[in-house]
Amino acid sequence: MTDLRNYTLVTAAYWGFTLTDGALRMLVLLHFHQLGYSPVQIAFLFLLYEFFGVVTNLIGGWIGSQLGLKVTLFAGLTLQVIALGALALLDPSWPVLLSVGYVMGWQALSGIAKDLTKMSSKSAIKVLIPRDADSLLFKWVALLTGSKNALKGLGFFLGGLLLSTVGFRAALLLLAAGLALVLLASLILLPREIGMAQKIIKFSAILSKSRQINLLAAARLFLFGSRDIWFVVGLPVFLSASLGWSHTEVGGFFALWVIGYGGVQAFTPRLLKSALGGGTPRGGTASTGAFALAGLTALIAVGVTLELSPWLTVVAGLALFGLIFAVNSSVHSYLILAYTEADDAALNVGFYYMANAAGRLVGTLLSGIVFQLSGLVGCLWMSAVFVLLAGGISLRLPAGLQRSE
Repeated sequence: MTDLRNYTLVTAAYWGFTLTDGALRMLVLLHFHQLGYSPVQIAFLFLLYEFFGVVTNLIGGWIGSQLGLKVTLFAGLTLQVIALGALALLDPSWPVLLSVGYVMGWQALSGIAKDLTKMSSKSAIKVLIPRDADSLLFKWVALLTGSKNALKGLGFFLGGLLLSTVGFRAALLLLAAGLALVLLASLILLPREIGMAQKIIKFSAILSKSRQINLLAAARLFLFGSRDIWFVVGLPVFLSASLGWSHTEVGGFFALWVIGYGGVQAFTPRLLKSALGGGTPRGGTASTGAFALAGLTALIAVGVTLELSPWLTVVAGLALFGLIFAVNSSVHSYLILAYTEADDAALNVGFYYMANAAGRLVGTLLSGIVFQLSGLVGCLWMSAVFVLLAGGISLRLPAGLQRSE
């Protein structure tokens, strides 16, 4: 019962953070687009956010294994409250260079916060699940990941809605106040020792990984890069500038996309039950999903090039992309925990999500550059290449589960 209670507390804290993280992304993106910033300038607002996610995952896993996951979870929530409050002080009358630098700096802090919170939450599941309970692990990982993304989608909608109603500054202050309450509850209720390793782990171990973890991390980099190439800047600017959608409509679309994506992730064990014969995913599951995603992305790009209905290509096509991507992402999230031992969970999950953050960093930068050079079509073709590479790397994953030593 204690493990279930702690799982519930960790999940609730992650939910609270995710809601503010999704809202913040939509607030910044739509606010600066409204101010007339170019796609490349908007992309730069998120670069340090993603870059510091890479650094945080690499080091945060080691810190969590030594000090306990409560410390890293608490730190992530605290930093997000600070970042939200600081961004509320942004003055629209500031010069462009100063505004971009200010937002990039505080977004960097938010990036650190996000990945400390994510690493802590995902690692805690491995610690709380009994060894060799692979089926239960798959279900709990899918539930946490899926519910998190559904809340992130709600955050996108909340960000667009708050920007349209109370404005940029008031929205940020409301988010900061709500997350401060989550922080207080986490500090009081979670046990300090959760996730602490039973052995001393050298700092050099952060880069010493098994072959299957290295391969999975590389595949994850290209998988999430493929999504963010069109997702971060290209699609929201396309919907707003080319289709004339309002802030609330853009936020609502992203909300529905991510909520649906999260729902599929949560039900992935049931969706794959027949295909896996009642077992759990293996490397081949990840490669099959990636190749299917590459083919779909190419078809969407062709449809946009031929100027077919935006509702058929962009809206319906990317909704289907989200379904396949969700299943593949959920499989990846299970495999990284299945490949590792409980004592190494924070360390290996941190390394794995470092690759995830690196993919998002590359995808974010390319989203602004490619969209400015060749529009949404260019973003989609680049995305297809990335997800094809993810599938190729996944082919080299082991057929069975080989836990890292």
